[in-house]
Amino acid sequence: MISSAIIPQPLARLPWRLMFLVGGIGLFGLVNLLSAAGGSLQPWALRQGLAFLFFLCVAVAISNVRESTVKQLILPVYATIVLMLIAVDALGFVGKGAQRWLDLGIIRLQPSEFMKPAIALMLARFYELLPAGDIKRFRAIWPAAMLIGVPAVLVLLQPDLGTCLMIVFAGITVMFVAGVPLRWFLVPGGIVAAAIPIIYQFLHGYQRKRIDTFLDPENDPLGSGYHITQSKIAIGSGGMFGKGFLQGSQSHLQYLPEGHTDFAFATLTEEWGMVGGTILILAYLMVLRWSMKVAVKAPTRFGQLSCAGLSAVLFSYFAINLLMVMGLAPVVGIPLPLVSYGGSAVMTVMICLGLLMSFERQQRTRSTLS
Repeated sequence: MISSAIIPQPLARLPWRLMFLVGGIGLFGLVNLLSAAGGSLQPWALRQGLAFLFFLCVAVAISNVRESTVKQLILPVYATIVLMLIAVDALGFVGKGAQRWLDLGIIRLQPSEFMKPAIALMLARFYELLPAGDIKRFRAIWPAAMLIGVPAVLVLLQPDLGTCLMIVFAGITVMFVAGVPLRWFLVPGGIVAAAIPIIYQFLHGYQRKRIDTFLDPENDPLGSGYHITQSKIAIGSGGMFGKGFLQGSQSHLQYLPEGHTDFAFATLTEEWGMVGGTILILAYLMVLRWSMKVAVKAPTRFGQLSCAGLSAVLFSYFAINLLMVMGLAPVVGIPLPLVSYGGSAVMTVMICLGLLMSFERQQRTRSTLS
């Protein structure tokens, strides 16, 4: 930790190892975007860099928010986001075949991004208030299921399967850590598994095509399987040490679609090889390890459950994207955090990190006082 004699005390209390780690990931992402644009700051790297710096400041500001304030705000914040999701489904802006944004004139807001950390905090607050003796009863299940299900369905209608899965995963993580018996997960899970053929029929055409492509990407290598095929070629062609900066043929010859967004990892590993990809994955795992340590050491039940849910959000971001890019999961449009181009994901990740830093800071304050 940096001494407060060198910098102001509020900044000295920041977890600087984490800050440098996150900064390194962000810098690696900017280099990747620079390469994807042929060495130019436009149109992606400069905007991403400004968004990264802005939301990093937001994260630092959030780190000063007290746990008591978070508790007071989470219910109205959650309710507001749900209302915004309803507004999106009713009159939201349509782009790329999806209706996910509210056009506010100055900016286009994607409310589903705010729900990712909000669902973790809302469920943490619910289970904190729930009497300990009720945790194994049905009354511990149905309110939580409603809190997860309402926004998940609204997001699925946009349609945004990837974000829906992240909301559900974060919510279930909090439920599990709270002590909900395993049988309450197995029974609904078995029902969902049995209903998969029926659910499949109600999916949008492009969603069914993504699942079909995942199961058999070689069936249509020049059509629906093109993204995955080219991604695998880019990752494999990078070898151990990669082709070098600006030397990726798949990305620069336009064989790899969305090389700056969903498939940024393929662009990265083609130029930096397995070594570069492994370093990035290790950096993500170090961030996740830090967040899990914050959850384990949290002195309050709300803090433990909130940090567990926020860690699940961070984990699902990079895990889903990596599995997707490697052809181990269907393409669901989840970006690689702090590497893929897009301010929405940067915002969500920084909000999660800011909240985690807030809980971690209060842990150190309590330990100092004791």
